Amino acid sequence: MTDPFIIMSAPNGARRQKSDHPLIPVTPEDMADCAEEIVAAGATILHLHVRDKNNQHSLDVDRYRASIAAIRSRVGERLVIQATSEAVGIYNRQQQIAMVKELRPEAVSLALREICPGDDELVETGEFIAWMKQEHVFPQYILYDEADYMRFETYRKQGIFQQDTPFVLFVLGRYIPEPGAEEMAERLKEISKQAEIPWAVCGFGTNEKNCVQHAADNGGHIRVGFENNIWQSEDILLEDHSEMISYCSDAAARSNRTVASIDDVR
Repeated sequence: MTDPFIIMSAPNGARRQKSDHPLIPVTPEDMADCAEEIVAAGATILHLHVRDKNNQHSLDVDRYRASIAAIRSRVGERLVIQATSEAVGIYNRQQQIAMVKELRPEAVSLALREICPGDDELVETGEFIAWMKQEHVFPQYILYDEADYMRFETYRKQGIFQQDTPFVLFVLGRYIPEPGAEEMAERLKEISKQAEIPWAVCGFGTNEKNCVQHAADNGGHIRVGFENNIWQSEDILLEDHSEMISYCSDAAARSNRTVASIDDVR
């Protein structure tokens, strides 16, 4: 039996501004408004980015706490809040790990290539993962290409992730198109079909809808949101955050899957 379909929402990301879409949430109040909308639409995980005073990407723990408090005040425990640890060329791996340890979020996303660039960092990474397990922090590991996946699988079989079935996110494409990105996205789709671990995917631009159906049809899960896509079609903006979440629910129905509840996710 296929697991219920988890719908994750990534409503802002590190880069986009309200000039890109007026509903990009950048303040704690914005995030609380967004949380109410996505819960009502059926999302159960919110992928959270916070911004500094200039609306630029930040890993500031106090800013995370302010947004998390605002979200919880509106929706209580009806969302899993997944903090990002994304570097965005600003933070190093020690700063990323320090943020997670100070914040102790319910969930966190970790790019394997950032947290553990290679075998030289494996011991420290393993200690960090063991700490997360002890502190009940739920990680999702982000994989950008086949090399990431192969290294991830090697580490998984060595027991580095403290479990046999860690949750991953396959990134299908890039923010800025680059040579080989489409081919790698197709390769990752094929890998995901054979994966022995729970997985989700995210796509970019109008390709997001294709990624939704791929996940629904093949036992995966999905992350949608303005972080990756603000377009309904090539020249029409999505109306709000709920539009793509509703599309995900419809895709689940087409694949005879139920949409995951918050109890399913936790």
